Amino acid sequence: MTAIVCKDLCKTFQQGDEIITGLENVSITIEEGDFVCLSGPSGSGKTTLLNAMGGLDTPDSGQILIGNTRLDQLGKGALADMRLNKIGFVFQSYNLIPVLTARENVEFVMQVRGVPAKERASRSFKILKEVGLQGMENRRPAQLSGGQQQRVAVARAIVGHPALVLADEPTANLDTLSSSQLMELFVELNHHHNITFVIATHDVRVMRYAKRLIKMQDGKIISDDTQEQINTRDK
Repeated sequence: MTAIVCKDLCKTFQQGDEIITGLENVSITIEEGDFVCLSGPSGSGKTTLLNAMGGLDTPDSGQILIGNTRLDQLGKGALADMRLNKIGFVFQSYNLIPVLTARENVEFVMQVRGVPAKERASRSFKILKEVGLQGMENRRPAQLSGGQQQRVAVARAIVGHPALVLADEPTANLDTLSSSQLMELFVELNHHHNITFVIATHDVRVMRYAKRLIKMQDGKIISDDTQEQINTRDK
């Protein structure tokens, strides 16, 4: 099954008197269970594409489909519902609520969705255990390391069983060990739960984990390879 389809996406930004191209006729199809890295230098368009996929930004033209739903045609309310129910987000800044515990941060999305309290508690404890934070459920973000905070963010992103998880530079604020541990966690979740990941990154270490590596430059896709194709070329 297909997780998301983007067709001929275009996006420009006004920067003073200059028009900046964010995306130029970008088309991509991502299958369910795929593990994709979008790579490229700053300004290449990878974050713009990720934001468009997540409904955080609207393209000037083109189509974005999740299932049979056109994201680019949804109103604000319907788009918010789609993000709430179908898409998980992991950001480099974690975006945790500082006054809430790890468990409460994970439960927040389920609470907004109207999941009963007993089920919220059960699912949050289970997912925090799965991401390696058993025993830390009642700690607030300030009491956790950067790597642990990012794991809470991952737990929050996947607890609602989204069709797609989008991660924007998720290792940018982590040390080498924490980065490796986070990527191993992503791989495990992808393998065991068939969660579809799309990760925007400029970190070569992160790219090595991808099943599929898409390189961008000046708002265009310049290459789209599986890891096997890359390894074959490098031999």
